[in-house]
Amino acid sequence: MPPNITSPHHQLFFSFDIYWPFYLGFTLFVLFLLGLDLGVFHRKAHKVGIREAISWSFVWIAIALSFNYLLYQYIFSKVSLSSELQALWGSPEKVATTLSLEFLTGYIIEKALSVDNIFVFIVLFNYFSIKEEYQHRILFFGILGALVFRALFITLGSFVMQFHFVSVMLGALLIYTGVKLFFSSDKVVDPSKNRILKLLHKYLPVSTYFDGQKFFTIENGRRVATPILVALIFVELTDIVFAFDSVPAIFAVTREPFIVFTSNVFAILGLRALYFLIAAVMHLFHYLKYALGFILIFVGLKLSLLNWLFGGHFPQSWSLGIIGSALITAVVLSLIIKKPELG
Repeated sequence: MPPNITSPHHQLFFSFDIYWPFYLGFTLFVLFLLGLDLGVFHRKAHKVGIREAISWSFVWIAIALSFNYLLYQYIFSKVSLSSELQALWGSPEKVATTLSLEFLTGYIIEKALSVDNIFVFIVLFNYFSIKEEYQHRILFFGILGALVFRALFITLGSFVMQFHFVSVMLGALLIYTGVKLFFSSDKVVDPSKNRILKLLHKYLPVSTYFDGQKFFTIENGRRVATPILVALIFVELTDIVFAFDSVPAIFAVTREPFIVFTSNVFAILGLRALYFLIAAVMHLFHYLKYALGFILIFVGLKLSLLNWLFGGHFPQSWSLGIIGSALITAVVLSLIIKKPELG
């Protein structure tokens, strides 16, 4: 039986040996966007208000959706012109719809799971007393590092996910993480008890003072790190930890590394705007963590069991509907039911 779009991808549509210019071009495009963002729109440090955060969130979402539309059009035209691809993958509309839905679902999953990162970032910035006008700079460089680490995770994942037992193991890990998040307390984490922070203070000279938004400063004649750099290191480490959940979660949706990478990157690009938006309204969405826990459990089941039960690929439209419904339900419940007061 030849491989097709509804069974495990024995053959990738965007195989790296043929489509490596796409990976390179996309990476250069992302670097251009980041350069434009920091060098033009956010050249001067300033506090990002909720109106600006909403505007930029819409901009990044619009760019991601535009990319998805172009992706659909390219796949449709590519398959339409090749009888060989049609015999291998199916009708142009079916292939284009399925792969573009995989991108959209992966994008939404990563967006949803990044909310958990944001809660940690809020705690970190409060702990290190990072001024609001400097937080964008930390998140910008944090995203640069995140892009590198995500690329490494995805490259590794595209290899190990070929083995079914890995899918089962990672699926079980996602289910465990989801259950743990579902029943976790709302107690705020104290960064001062973190072993990595204690290790940094032991081996890295750190100033207790800020020097604008600089990462290093001169204190008593020697070069020392500022709290800005320490916060950046924690942002990077936090993203690496959360990548162990988010990257396998998207591999539950698609085995195409190009789609995993692009959906991940677009979600990360919008992380800064989402951070400032969530930071302003996070007190309103107290049921959101339950939706995130449910999503992790669902994609864990999808990765380890549901894909197999449905002949290799759980229907993508169902996945999108389930994930979207969980998020909408959490938001609606948060708005109509007040958070119970702790006694």
